[in-house]
Amino acid sequence: MLRVRDDFRRAQIAIAALFCALGFQYATWAARLPALKSRLDLSEAELGLLLMACGVGAAVSFPLVAVLTRRWGSRRLAFVSTVFLGLLLLALAVAPNYPVALLIMCADGVGVGCLNVAMNAQGAALESRYGRTAMAKLHATFSGGSLGAALLASGTSALTSSVAAHFGAAAILVLLLAVFAHPTLLTEDQQADAVREKKRRGFALPAAVTLWMGLAMVFGTVAEGSMNDWSALYMKDVADASSRVAPLGIAVVSVMMVLARLFADGWRTRWGDGRVVRAGSVLAAAGLAFALLLGGVAPALIGFACMGLGLAAVTPCVYVAAARQGSQALALVAAMGTTGLLAGPPVIGFIASGSSLVWGMAAVAVSALLVSCCALRIDWTPAERAADGPAEPAESVESAGQAASGATVDDQATTTT
Repeated sequence: MLRVRDDFRRAQIAIAALFCALGFQYATWAARLPALKSRLDLSEAELGLLLMACGVGAAVSFPLVAVLTRRWGSRRLAFVSTVFLGLLLLALAVAPNYPVALLIMCADGVGVGCLNVAMNAQGAALESRYGRTAMAKLHATFSGGSLGAALLASGTSALTSSVAAHFGAAAILVLLLAVFAHPTLLTEDQQADAVREKKRRGFALPAAVTLWMGLAMVFGTVAEGSMNDWSALYMKDVADASSRVAPLGIAVVSVMMVLARLFADGWRTRWGDGRVVRAGSVLAAAGLAFALLLGGVAPALIGFACMGLGLAAVTPCVYVAAARQGSQALALVAAMGTTGLLAGPPVIGFIASGSSLVWGMAAVAVSALLVSCCALRIDWTPAERAADGPAEPAESVESAGQAASGATVDDQATTTT
C-alpha cells in the first residue's frame, strides 16, 4: 500500500505540473496585454479580436485534439502541447505586427485545447488506476499557476519593461514543468482508447450522454466566465459598492472556488460526483438569486461566494465522466466548454444592454441551475472495464488500484480503498 501511495503521489504531482503550466502560460500573456497593446499599437477592437483569436483556436481544435489523443495518447500530447505553449510565449514576445500576433494567438488557442484535453485525460486516468479522487485538486493547481504568473509579471515589470525578457523567463519555467512532468505521466489510456475507437467505424454522432456532458460544461462555463467578467461591474453599478470594494466580487468567487476544489475530492469520495455536481449547481443558482433579490453589497458577496463554492467541482467531475467515454468525447466536451466560456459573457452583456445587468446576472443563475438539470441525465458511474478493454498494468499493486476505482466515483460510493 505504501508503494501504491507513493506512485499515486508522484503521478499526481506530475499531472498537477501540467495544470500549473497551463494556468501559468495563460496568465503570463494576459498580464502583459497592456504592454502588447502598446507595442503593437492596437485599438480596443483589435485587442478584443486578439483575445477572440485564442478562443477560436481552442474552440475549433476539437478534430485535431481527438486525432492526436487517439494516435499519441494523452502522455505524449500533454508534453508536446506544453512545450508548444512555452515556445509560443517567445513568438508572441517578438511578433513584428498585428497579423502575426493574431496567428500566434490562434495557435495558442489550439495548444490550449490540446493540453486541456490531455491533462484532464491524465487526471481521469489517475483516478481510474489508483481508485482515488484527485481531479478537483488538479484543477486548483491551475489557479495556483495563474497566481504564480501574476507574481512573476509584477516582479519582472518592476525590474524591466521588456516583454521579451519576461516571456523568456516564463517560457523557461513552462518548459521546465514539461520536462519535470513527462517521465511520470501515465500511459495506459492510449490502449484503452484504441479499443473504444475500434468499435466505431466511420463518422458517428456523439452519444446522448456525451451531449448532456457537453451541455453541462457549456452552462457551467457560461456561469463561471460571466462571474469573472461581470461581477465587478454588478458590484459597482447595481450593488453601489465603492471602487475599492467592487473588485472583491471576483476575488470572493476565485478564492471560494480554489478553496472548494482543495476539498471537493473528499466530497466526491463521500457523496459521489453526481450528487456533488447537482447540489453544487443548485447552491450556486440559489445563492446568486438570493443576492439579486435582496440587493446590496453584503448579499452580493454571499451570493458570489455560493457561486464559487457551487461551481468549483462541476468541470472536474464532468471531465472525469467524459474521459470514460473516450478521447473524442473528452475533446468534444472540452470544446463545448470553451465555447461556453467565450460566448457566455457577451450573451450576458446583450441581455444586460436590452434590459438591465440584474436580468443578465439572473441568466447566469439560470445557467447554473441548468447544470443540475443536465447532471440528472448523465451516468456518473464508471464504465465497465470489460467493455472498454483498458490495458492491465503489469504490477499487481496497480491492478488493485484499478479494481477499487469504481468506489470513488459511483454516486453510491461512501468509502475508498
